[in-house]
Amino acid sequence: MTRMRSRVLVLVLVAVLVGVCKGGELRKNFYRKTCPDAEFIVKNVTWKHVSNNANIAAKLLRMHFHDCFVRGCDGSILINSTASNTAEKDAGPNLSLAGYDVIEDIKATLESTCPGIVSCADILTLAARDSVSFQFKKSMWEVLTGRRDGTVSRASETRGNLPPPSSNFTALKSSFKNKKLTVHDLVVLSGGHTIGLSHCNSFSTRLYNFTGKGDQDPTIDAEYAKTLKNICSPTDTTTTLDMDPGSGTDFDSDFYTGLLKNKGLFTSDAALLTNKGARNIVNELTSQAKFFTEFGQSMKRMGAIEVLTGSAGEIRKVCGKIN
Repeated sequence: MTRMRSRVLVLVLVAVLVGVCKGGELRKNFYRKTCPDAEFIVKNVTWKHVSNNANIAAKLLRMHFHDCFVRGCDGSILINSTASNTAEKDAGPNLSLAGYDVIEDIKATLESTCPGIVSCADILTLAARDSVSFQFKKSMWEVLTGRRDGTVSRASETRGNLPPPSSNFTALKSSFKNKKLTVHDLVVLSGGHTIGLSHCNSFSTRLYNFTGKGDQDPTIDAEYAKTLKNICSPTDTTTTLDMDPGSGTDFDSDFYTGLLKNKGLFTSDAALLTNKGARNIVNELTSQAKFFTEFGQSMKRMGAIEVLTGSAGEIRKVCGKIN
């Protein structure tokens, strides 16, 4: 009996130790005791900004993606460059990112309420969700919290981690696989292109020099290509237009409907139709209800990429600077 009790005691101790080790995992309402109004504050400040500028949703969604695909969702995209280091935000693919002021506004508000408690990584993850949710006046997906902030941000690390808009399907699949995301996640998260703007130079090669011979991508709808050419010259680097024609601020499933009509703006969009499995998923996601459900689930998975939790990293005082 004594030996049995000893074994039970050992098992209980092991369970406690495992629980401690797992204490740093993401979870619901992480700030419930330490900063009860944290998520309410993030939502309110985010909604204030989106109400003044509907494009903020696309900006924060893209920033969150770019953050998570380099060093994981650790807020490293928010760190400013210094004299001795060029940070991620100043890498080529990130120069067109915007919305940093929104994150800093949220952070300043939280610091005045709960100093040193809420991470910039969590703020960005929540704000990306809340900015999209403003259109619907309700949370569109669940966000688990408990991320901590990274202390490293290098522009050089964006290369090879952020898939460019010129990517083919093989490259896209590999990029997502490296982050433990599936082809299903790839197709679903590409639906983020239903909101936001793009500069002409992100896709002009498809219109004017697809194979290096002054030709047009044969897979793009001819009328759509003509419309794009009327807007964008071959060397235009300043003009912007909706990624989802006529629906750049409406979060919906129209992206997939247009894609099936060969009206995807980027090579990486059109690439989704070159794989049978991916194309089948595109067809399924033309259902708005299906898209909303799947997008929320894929965002939850993306938001957990290589997160820092527990005692790793830090809680930055300001999001643009390491403590």
